[in-house]
Amino acid sequence: MKIKYLVYTLLIIGLGAFITYRILENTSSNTKDKDEKIPAMAVSGIVVQLQTFDNNLSISGSIEANEQVEIRSEVSGIVEDIYFKEGSKVTKGQILFKVNDIELRAQLRKATTTESLASENERRAQLLLQKEAISQEEFDVTRADYKLAQAQVQLIRAQIEKTAVRAPFSGKIGLRSISPGIYITPSMLIANLVNTSKLKITFSIPEKYATQVRENSTISFKVAGSNKNYSATIYAIEPGVSISTRTIQVRALTENKDGNLLPGLFADVELPLDIIKDAILVPTEAIIPIQDGKKVFISSGGKAKQVMVETATRTDASILVLSGLKAGDTLLTSGVMSLKNDIPVTVTVVKN
Repeated sequence: MKIKYLVYTLLIIGLGAFITYRILENTSSNTKDKDEKIPAMAVSGIVVQLQTFDNNLSISGSIEANEQVEIRSEVSGIVEDIYFKEGSKVTKGQILFKVNDIELRAQLRKATTTESLASENERRAQLLLQKEAISQEEFDVTRADYKLAQAQVQLIRAQIEKTAVRAPFSGKIGLRSISPGIYITPSMLIANLVNTSKLKITFSIPEKYATQVRENSTISFKVAGSNKNYSATIYAIEPGVSISTRTIQVRALTENKDGNLLPGLFADVELPLDIIKDAILVPTEAIIPIQDGKKVFISSGGKAKQVMVETATRTDASILVLSGLKAGDTLLTSGVMSLKNDIPVTVTVVKN
């Protein structure tokens, strides 16, 4: 039995010694790994500097006709004649088409006859009233009949006037949907009339720029298919912010004497804002969008350091940083998607 216990004791001691050895070995190995230096990541960077920035906001807008209306008839009837050519220019007050008014003119003759009779009755009643042959009440009834006859004549003449449909303003008329002899109603679209000698550019800006937009200020814009820069003058600003989009609608006016611009085109608008003297501009590729905002990496003590930033206007190659960076910071611009906080970096500074 003693030999058996002795063997068990030796086995336990041996197992304990083996476990202690492995623990010490692992600890030593971990210590060596920690002592080994992580290879530094080679990246490019720039030194952040303050500069003057002409703050321009790039936004999309739409071009609209200065005036646009659907031509319709106010009365129903047969189209007697059409006095315009499709796609031609018309002047304000020009007759576009005529609705047959033969029935209305017959009603007018009847109404004018009734008016003449009522006028004569009113004259006779006036003489009888002066002789006290009729009462004031009888005279008032006669005068009312005359006024009613006059109103009826005016009403029919107004209806006849509406049978000649005129252009409400000068412009270019589009394709017509009627022909002579067709019966039209007020609900029928005849043609579209637009004035494109001047055009409106409508666009929306974020609410944070509301205080930087002024009436009578000049904007520039381009349209698809052309490299030409056009200018327009802001003449109206919506007085309130849209609750759904948190934007303010702005409208500008531009000349279109050569007719190169057409309503319905999209416009790439450059809106000049306040000039910032001590601005921080960084390359767009240095900005990393994350769930809570935007971040960048700077070099601090030979290691990458994550910094949250607030940005504003974006240009073709850079973006304006409002907070998070300061002059003199070394901003990392390459390999940023692979960077992690506190990893060693070797920075090659590039002039910006």
